[in-house]
Amino acid sequence: MRRATSTLLGLLLTLLSLGAATTSAHAAPPGYLTLEATYTTVANGWDRVDRYLDTTSGFHAEQYPQDGRGDQDGQRRTFFGGVKQPYSGRFLLYSAPGWNSGSHQTPVLLVHGANDNADRAWANPGEAGGYGCGTASCPSTGLMQYLAARGYRVFAVNFAHKQGDNLMQAQQVGDAIAVIKDRLGVSQVDLVGWSKGEMSTRAYVSSLRPTWGRPYAGDVRRLITLGGPNGGYDYPYAHGWAHDFSIWPQCGGSVNAPSPHLYMTCYGTYTAHPEFAFAPTDGYDVYPGQRQMLARWDATYGIDMTQQDWYTTYHGGQGFYTSGSGIQTAIDAGSLIAPLHKAGIPGTVATYLLAGGSPSVLGIYNENRGPSDGVVFVNSALDRTGIANVAGTALISTANHLQLGWHSSASAQIAAWLG
Repeated sequence: MRRATSTLLGLLLTLLSLGAATTSAHAAPPGYLTLEATYTTVANGWDRVDRYLDTTSGFHAEQYPQDGRGDQDGQRRTFFGGVKQPYSGRFLLYSAPGWNSGSHQTPVLLVHGANDNADRAWANPGEAGGYGCGTASCPSTGLMQYLAARGYRVFAVNFAHKQGDNLMQAQQVGDAIAVIKDRLGVSQVDLVGWSKGEMSTRAYVSSLRPTWGRPYAGDVRRLITLGGPNGGYDYPYAHGWAHDFSIWPQCGGSVNAPSPHLYMTCYGTYTAHPEFAFAPTDGYDVYPGQRQMLARWDATYGIDMTQQDWYTTYHGGQGFYTSGSGIQTAIDAGSLIAPLHKAGIPGTVATYLLAGGSPSVLGIYNENRGPSDGVVFVNSALDRTGIANVAGTALISTANHLQLGWHSSASAQIAAWLG
């Protein structure tokens, strides 16, 4: 009996030591991350929201549009401490119901796109009306609820700056993953990046980073991109005149997006807006994240010659009603498409590319020079350059760019890829 008891005690101690070793394998959140606040009364079905500050010295305050169009709004402003123009070192981590009890072992981190947020992108596509979800009728639930209902442990990041530097935001993708790993005791996370969110997720796993940045930690199992500009995009320059009317305030525009022009005539008045430029101009650099997505497609699909001042818009110069520096100047000022292709996604990350095929986005002039989702060419969204392990591709022909986060066929495809 004594021998049996001794054997059982030894076995128990062995199991305990193995358990301790397993737990210690998952590092605590890094010391440069500070948890500033936690909120448990959250709209749109989320379970909780945590605000973190990355104290790494490389983070800096980014510029916001002077007229407030890029400010944080809704409940997000509350979560950012009531600050309408938060410091870019801060981010929100949203947790869905079941984040700590879902049956799927590998958690999922959702990363939103330009001029967006975690709520509208993933939990309530109808929050901003038809313009926000891409169609006249918008659902009140999205991919978050779809995945959570199927046992996935779902999280989402919300960036401080809606058009911010993708390299800084990639560092925060890594931060969010570090928090999730510690909270759940897991070693890997699956990433879903929509539109501009593809840039930060891809930059993270590719170790494309600023000089002060941290490299990829080897903690992503699968990367899924939704309408991501893997091959870049040139929509604002190819359709500049139509694009500008939604931006230029003298023309009635108010959309938080950059313009290919520095000067434009509206109702007979020629005005300058350097703060809307893609490239740094006159001390302004409000839209670095958009510049980083640019690539030329004129050799493949040409330029929209129906647009006023089409040549000078794309190539730069003075037109009849507009003036600008052209797409190549903006690309040279810091596009990340070529650097991302060169850095490459490692083969250990199974990568899946989802494209929309319906150029039917409500409220904008849709991309019509070639097959597209209304904003990004299909060939760009499915571009494999620099991706070592393309585990799957799909085209949802009935979805436009703003439907990819909630369209039923897209959600089913994402869940199938997550496994």
